[in-house]
Amino acid sequence: MTFRTALRLAGLIKLAFLAAVIIAGGSGVAAAVPAAAPATAATNAADDSPMPYVLDARVVGDANRVRFIADTSAPLNAAVFALADPYRVVIDLPEVKFVLPDDAGSQGRALISAFRYGVISAGKSRIVIDVTGPVAIDKEFTVPAADGQPARLVVDLVPTTREKFLASVQAYRDTHGAPDTGAGAGAAAPTGDDSKPLIVLDPGHGGIDSGTRGADGTQEKDLVLAFAKVLGEKLVASGRYRIAYTRTDDTYVSLGDRVKIARDQHAALFLSIHVNSFPVGNVRGTIVYTVSDAASDKMAAALAASENQSDELAGVDVKAEDSDQVKDILLDLTQRETRNFGLTFAQALVRHLGRSTMMFKVPHQEASFKVLEAPDVPSALIELGYISNPDDEKQMQSPEWQDKVADSMVGAVDGYFHKETASTDP
Repeated sequence: MTFRTALRLAGLIKLAFLAAVIIAGGSGVAAAVPAAAPATAATNAADDSPMPYVLDARVVGDANRVRFIADTSAPLNAAVFALADPYRVVIDLPEVKFVLPDDAGSQGRALISAFRYGVISAGKSRIVIDVTGPVAIDKEFTVPAADGQPARLVVDLVPTTREKFLASVQAYRDTHGAPDTGAGAGAAAPTGDDSKPLIVLDPGHGGIDSGTRGADGTQEKDLVLAFAKVLGEKLVASGRYRIAYTRTDDTYVSLGDRVKIARDQHAALFLSIHVNSFPVGNVRGTIVYTVSDAASDKMAAALAASENQSDELAGVDVKAEDSDQVKDILLDLTQRETRNFGLTFAQALVRHLGRSTMMFKVPHQEASFKVLEAPDVPSALIELGYISNPDDEKQMQSPEWQDKVADSMVGAVDGYFHKETASTDP
């Protein structure tokens, strides 16, 4: 048997294996599927959808030229562009299913330090490549499947100057406008009687931005979405509130759009839901944050800086997003009344949560979170616990814990609106 024949046979074996996995339902496939293209018939049999797959992704090359390669189930149309500060190369794709190992993209090579991938908006997926410095997109092309090998998407990067890099960023903006930011694609319209206060629940991260990850592989974006839905159902069941979500599925929503959703719908309260992480695994407990120009301490400042990078991680063109509206929001942050209402709500949260779960030693803190910057909507951010702590990670996944903590938060919302209403009565 010749080497070429053996290579073709190996590719066909991989193809058959992946098709069998997809027909079986695709569960647990992320770490086990080899880099091969599924047959179109097998894909359609699995889910009646022509959605293509990204089966593998890797980086090869050196400091003079580096190549990003993605193996795909079919040739894909891609828009490739650069973004600055930090240096990134973004690949926008039609909606695809990523079938990659959990650690894919965590290790780079040469000019590429890492890459990540996921849904950016309805019908669109994105790969964001972090680069170590200014680069030029030298080549981008697709290769059809052949000889038992899958189709491929290839992007070649070479070093360049910052001036040329910024010129390429501006040229793309001038030609194509601002890249898609996932503007509220997963947001849900308010439910309930219009006369009742509207509470906007904001499950953090989503889509391409997974947030932090636990030792058991639990992803923040999934955990906070599940909890937000539990809380939302309880708030609606109380009969006292209307509820809206910034996202209801695994879709990315930019920080600015999360704020915009609350403002456009004239929310009476905005609650952003997250989970925390820390290198030392014994740190645990719930923390409630409100917005402030000055952070409570270095840990709070670091957390806000990390959360505020969400747009950059998702490949959002932050400069293009810096509209007059955003500038107005930043100026309006001096509105003390809104901040005071947010502080009142945070204090109610701390009191009620302390009865149902372990709180961090300093349970209420302040920092400059972008997602809390609505000048006319009282806002707070809750870190449910530390996903880096095995005990916190386990309990946050528990339906019993979620139910108990959500009940406490409903009590806090009740207390806030009772106090806020009483304070405004003549």
